[in-house]
Amino acid sequence: MPATPLRYVCAYDIPDNRRRLRVARVLEGYGDRVQLSVFEAVLSQEQLDTLVTEVTAELELGEDALTIYPLCAACAGRMHRLGRAGEGVPPGSEEVFIV
Repeated sequence: MPATPLRYVCAYDIPDNRRRLRVARVLEGYGDRVQLSVFEAVLSQEQLDTLVTEVTAELELGEDALTIYPLCAACAGRMHRLGRAGEGVPPGSEEVFIV
């Protein structure tokens, strides 16, 4: 039985505009942008592995930084969203399809 998908926060600092755009496009395929360089995604382990492979191919590891933070269900449920950040999908309300 596959593990339950987790919510992940992906944040990057990429000085090159072209690489930053390519990384953003990869992340857009997996989740929602919540700030200019921050995305949230609900991913299975397989999806996370694929995302890491795809995004690593776009990074210049000597110059760029990307961190993926897992949020357990309990932590995601205790998130605080204030201001415009609250416009995203509330934790636990997203639809997850496992194929």
